[in-house]
Amino acid sequence: MAESGSKSIQSPDNGGAGQPTADTPRKPRVPLFNVDGDLAGQLSVMTTEYEDTFAGIGNRVSLGYLELVKANPGVDPWLPGDGTTITLPRKYIMPDGPREGIVINLAEYRLYYFTDGGVEVYPVGVGTEDNPSPVTDAQVTMSLKSPAWYPPKSIRAEYEAMGEYLPRMIPPGPDNPLGNYALMLSAEGYLIHGTNKQFGVGMQVSHGCFRMYNEDIGWLAYEVSKGTPVRVIREPVKIGMRGNEVWLEVHRPEEIYTTEDREELWQTVSRKIDALRERLPGLQVKRSAIENAVELADGLPRMVGEQPPQLAAESATPDRSTPNGPGIPQQLWF
Repeated sequence: MAESGSKSIQSPDNGGAGQPTADTPRKPRVPLFNVDGDLAGQLSVMTTEYEDTFAGIGNRVSLGYLELVKANPGVDPWLPGDGTTITLPRKYIMPDGPREGIVINLAEYRLYYFTDGGVEVYPVGVGTEDNPSPVTDAQVTMSLKSPAWYPPKSIRAEYEAMGEYLPRMIPPGPDNPLGNYALMLSAEGYLIHGTNKQFGVGMQVSHGCFRMYNEDIGWLAYEVSKGTPVRVIREPVKIGMRGNEVWLEVHRPEEIYTTEDREELWQTVSRKIDALRERLPGLQVKRSAIENAVELADGLPRMVGEQPPQLAAESATPDRSTPNGPGIPQQLWF
């Protein structure tokens, strides 16, 4: 659990992406996906064994606890049972904005790492409501191995209020909440780091920093260079195109889905659909598919409409006089 306002030291100093060592993962645990339009990845399934839990599965295959819960309604996350088929949610609509460096979407507890070959997507733990992670544009300033943790006064005060003692410095080792690797950011006091508590990756758990599984940050610490942009956003609704297809991805904030959350997400979806219609005249969307995506809010991309091929071709040449002008009504499938 890395904390907003924390300081850390590194050993040894590699100043950025460095030379791999014996404990460096040889390859990422997550797939490298090509980006097709605004989509990447694919859904897959696995069969659980008797002692499996979602927390353990997530740690094993690099998925977050909440994304597994939301993608598998009706399955007990603590005892899914032997022989249960569960969905592994590795299909994504890309976040809005530049596809470069690192993008962290707080609303879906995911980190996107864009490379020349595509995108890798990792689960991250983020700040709680009381200690939220910042929405910001930053850069990687340093890669840290075996960081020590210097908890800020605010966190030491929390421990003191609970009758617990927290030293001013926690050295590298199994008790260090930063894990074995970290990326220091230009947003002062914030890190992307490992953990000594595997549960919590993919949830709201930290004092503002970004918690990853140790194997994942161990890979990124040697892949990500100093100066890599890091963009932190909060985007619970994503809409994208793949060819002529319209895709929608909706994320509820927690396991429990309140009426207020549902209404807020519906308003956000409506605004984004309207904006897409303005940009793509003649767009056809299916109302029932949109309602279903909002009702479930499970983070799984769904096709909710299309732009007819002829209109898509015409909209690419706006200087032509075409039938898809302002007077053409938008269409809904019911």
